[in-house]
Amino acid sequence: MQNLKIHIEVNPALYSKNPDSTELGRKIVSNSIGLIHELGFDAFTFKKLSIKIGSPESSIYRYFESKHHLLAYLTSWYWSWIEYKVVFATVNVSSARTKLKEVIKLLTEPIKEDQTFSHINEVLLDEIVRSESVKTFHVKNVDSCDQKGFYDSYKNVVQRICLILNELNPKYSYPHMLISTVIEGAHQQKLFAEHIPSLSDVNNKVNNISDFYTNLVLNTILNEQK
Repeated sequence: MQNLKIHIEVNPALYSKNPDSTELGRKIVSNSIGLIHELGFDAFTFKKLSIKIGSPESSIYRYFESKHHLLAYLTSWYWSWIEYKVVFATVNVSSARTKLKEVIKLLTEPIKEDQTFSHINEVLLDEIVRSESVKTFHVKNVDSCDQKGFYDSYKNVVQRICLILNELNPKYSYPHMLISTVIEGAHQQKLFAEHIPSLSDVNNKVNNISDFYTNLVLNTILNEQK
C-alpha cells in the first residue's frame, strides 16, 4: 500500500477550504491531531493550535468553521481511510466468510501508521476517534449534521460490511446494529485492554478482541438461519 497514490475524500461540508489543498492546511490537520491527542478535545483550542503552528488563529478559521467541524473532519477522514483499507483487504477475496474475518480483524487489531499519508499520524488519530469522536454525535444539531453528510464516511464503512453479512445470511434482520455495535464495542475493548484490563480478557499473545467479535458476529448471523 505504501507505493499507491491514494487520495482520501472528505465531505466538503466539513471544511471552509480543503486543508489537503495547501501546505498550511495539511500542517493544521497534522498538528491538530498531535495537540488533541496531547490535551484532549475539550482543552484543545484554535488559539493553542495557532501558537503551535506559528500562524494566526484567523488562518485556521479559513479552513474550519469551528473546532467541532475540525473533529468531524478528522473523524470523517479516519473512516474514509478505514473504508479504503476494507476495500483493499477484500477486493480479491471470494469467500464472504473470509472477507468478514478480514474486516473484523482490520477493525479490531492495533492501528499501524500508514506512510501513504505523510501528514497524518493514523495511530494518534485512531486514539482520538476512540476517545473523542462520540462528541461529533452528541450535539443538539445532530440531525442537521447528518443531513449535511457529516457521518457519511462512517455509514459507508458500516454499509460496506453489511453487504458482506448479507452474502452470508440475507435474512438477518439487524446488520447495521450488529456492525456498529462491533465497531463501538471494539473501541471500548481497546481502551479497557490498555487502561482498565479487568474489564477485558485481552491476551498479549493473540488478538482476543478480534477473536471475540469474529465469533460473536458469525454465531449471531449464522445461528439465525437455523
